[in-house]
Formats: sequence, structure tokens, C-alpha cells
Amino acid sequence: QVQLVESGGGLVQAGGSLRLSCAASGSIFSINVMDWYRQAPGKERELVASSPSSGTTNYADSVKGRFTISRDNAKYAVYLQMNSLRPEDTAVYYCHADVRILGRGSTRYDYWGQGTQVTVSS
Repeated sequence: QVQLVESGGGLVQAGGSLRLSCAASGSIFSINVMDWYRQAPGKERELVASSPSSGTTNYADSVKGRFTISRDNAKYAVYLQMNSLRPEDTAVYYCHADVRILGRGSTRYDYWGQGTQVTVSS
């Protein structure tokens, strides 16, 4: 079994910063992409930032220049540093990983964290 656990959400004033963390654990053979998504009430879940095992990182236009995604592959962890936060950044943020499981060959599985709430006040 593989679990993803997020932390670091909270309440912050506009212009402030938060750092989200996510760590995967379990029967992991390898992890390709690790991503951060977010979902506000009544909205579709959207990709915020993506960090593949190789290649360049990607960001939603709305967060470019403000958010930074990074990884610690030894810990199967991904982080999202969020600066200059705006009220429209308010959402539940979810960690996602594309995972190969030990003993299950080359099949890739999608895993999601439970989500962490980020609230930005004006």
C-alpha cells in the first residue's frame, strides 16, 4: 500500500507565505511525476505545479513567479513554497504521485493525498 500525506496548510493574510509538504510511503518501486493540485468550492480540481522525475517543472499561469515546487527523491517527498499569496489561492491543496508499486511490474498507479486547506484572507 502507498500513502501520500500532506501538511503545511493554514490561514494566512494576503501577501504572506506558506510551505506545503507531501511525503509518500509504502511499497514504492519508483515515482515518476509528483504534482500539486488544488480545488476551491464549486470549482474543478486544477493542476498547480508539476515536478517530473526528469524534465522541467511546470506551473499554472496563475502561480508563476510566486510558487516553487521541489522534490527530495530520497524521501519520496514534494514541496510547494507559496509566496505572495492571494485570496484566489484559497483552496484545498492535494498532492498527487504517479507510482510504480513493488511486485506489480511496470503498471503505474495514481495516488492522492487527503488534502490540506489553504485559506488566504484579504
